[in-house]
Amino acid sequence: MAGQIPLVDYLVLDPEPRLVAHECDSCGARFFDHRNACASCGSLSFHDAEVATTGEVRAFTIVALAAPGIPVPFVAAVVDCGGTSVRANLINVPPDPEHVGLGMKVRLATNVVGVDTEGTEAIGFGFEPLEGASNGG
Repeated sequence: MAGQIPLVDYLVLDPEPRLVAHECDSCGARFFDHRNACASCGSLSFHDAEVATTGEVRAFTIVALAAPGIPVPFVAAVVDCGGTSVRANLINVPPDPEHVGLGMKVRLATNVVGVDTEGTEAIGFGFEPLEGASNGG
């Protein structure tokens, strides 16, 4: 294998996978995309802030219809990671209400989303159920 690269800039793979947000120095708002100014207070100053790797499902939907080539069904969710909202898919769980629920305890997980001709793997992320946790609903 030639190596691995994160699919998005805010996913850090080494030494352990984690998400890093841009946190406003003035008001503490967190963003995963590049910002020239804070959308909450207008400040121009940010610093990197690690996001908790475990969280709780606050909202979800089971997607049954998607763009061509996207396998369905899958679960799209909003996960509260220690006060930071993260939008991501739930992975390694059957996409049905029997296995997914509000309040479900989850942890960050990575998966290979593609491989280039050199053998480099593109690594994406989602959240998977914590071992032994109930689905909360």
